[in-house]
Amino acid sequence: MKGAMEKVREIWREGRRVGKEDPRRIVHSFKVGLALALVSSFYYYQPLYDNFGVNAMWAVMTVVVVFEFSVGATLGKGINRAVATLVAGGLGVGAHHLASLSGPTIEPILLAIFVFVQAALSTFVRFFPRVKARYDYGILIFILTFSLISVSGFREDEILDLAHKRLSTVIMGGVSCVLISIFICPVWAGQDLHSLLASNFDTLSHFLQEFGEEYFEATDDGDVKEVEKRRRNLQRYKIVLNSKSNEEALANFAKWEPRHGQFRFRHPWKQYLAVAALLRQCAYRIDALNSYINSDFQIPTDVKKKLEEPLRRISSESGKSMKEASISLKKMRKSSSSDIHVDHVLNSQSACKDLTTLLKSGILNDVEPLHMIALTTTVSLLIDIVNLTEKVSESVHELASAARFKNKKKSTVSSEKSDSVSTVRAMPIKSQDDHVVTILCDDDMSHTVDQSHGESSVDSCHHVAIEIDDDDSVHEKHEDGEIHEHTSCVSCGQTNASDVLDSDNKRTSYN
Repeated sequence: MKGAMEKVREIWREGRRVGKEDPRRIVHSFKVGLALALVSSFYYYQPLYDNFGVNAMWAVMTVVVVFEFSVGATLGKGINRAVATLVAGGLGVGAHHLASLSGPTIEPILLAIFVFVQAALSTFVRFFPRVKARYDYGILIFILTFSLISVSGFREDEILDLAHKRLSTVIMGGVSCVLISIFICPVWAGQDLHSLLASNFDTLSHFLQEFGEEYFEATDDGDVKEVEKRRRNLQRYKIVLNSKSNEEALANFAKWEPRHGQFRFRHPWKQYLAVAALLRQCAYRIDALNSYINSDFQIPTDVKKKLEEPLRRISSESGKSMKEASISLKKMRKSSSSDIHVDHVLNSQSACKDLTTLLKSGILNDVEPLHMIALTTTVSLLIDIVNLTEKVSESVHELASAARFKNKKKSTVSSEKSDSVSTVRAMPIKSQDDHVVTILCDDDMSHTVDQSHGESSVDSCHHVAIEIDDDDSVHEKHEDGEIHEHTSCVSCGQTNASDVLDSDNKRTSYN
């Protein structure tokens, strides 16, 4: 009794864990139950049973085998099953009719030949990579339906009625699955692939940003639990190494999905796989780097310190570039040549050049050969990661262009600043004591000039440069022999040019 209770508790704990990992699994279970309850009405409701009879069981079977976790997987299986059933049913009826023309003796022989030929050819076609990726289930149903229709037709007189009922029940079951999958808490494979790719960026970014701290510091000091926790977090990159099959499956399912959110029907899912492949290559290099962190053969700290600064910069900047690419992907924003993550790529490349210069200077000449081999291998891996980071950045940009991501909004402050200095014009004003004043201002500033009063009013905060030429008095003598007095003022609100002249005249008289 105690053993049974312990097993029940274990199953309960496992169920809670699975539900917490992805609550959508619980919703999916209820959706499958709802679909089965609906198609079971073909059996429970007498008028429907009278029309379909035992063929109503095909609707139940269709729901069981077609309903998948995501919309794309359900839609793909549903379309495959419906088309395969339609085509195989038509060919099966045609084969039965053709065989029946030969007489009762030859008919079974011809049917057997037809079944053999279609089964052999269809099975061979299943080995084609492209066919297997998207239409494998459809070909399997084609083989099954053709064989059943051909064999059943030999003993069944109403072959057309049989084919019609089976096709109708299959379509009803498939439509029920698709409608429930789309309109009740839908799970989109395309969205899952997009999120998975962004998560992989974050995972690799975390390792690269923490690599310098883990590689150059004495990680064995301090709390043992904290050290183990930190190292476990660094091990998360292994998820990227094993994500290929999941990514390919999600991309295949996403191709079946209708437009949803920012994902179009012809979304460039292949480009997602291209970016994911580059990330896996980067993860392989990271796996090699991680082996040097946990290796029994450790390089002395004083040897590592010789290359610490450029190595830290390379890993940190590469990690930051990955992080910025992840943010751009999550927000579905297209990056530009002036973006932060592009700057991080350039910074990591600059750190590589500094590292190359440092190595050429002979800084490792006095290092033992074994230590030099281990250290230069680490350097080589980090340089490979920098090159891959650049390729990843380019691939993400291609993805953003193909997927028509939105352009990032430029800062309004920077645009206003650029506009404020774009057009400058000179405004000469002559004062009462024959000083010639030149006010340099924007066209926007000078639109309220009142020439009758000799005033220039400014409606916003601007920088105004005033140049005063005086032939009689010397205030500042330049090398070219000309005498100038320069005054700069910042005006907020409304500024009167004559007030500025008066103040400058007073300052000149004091001098």
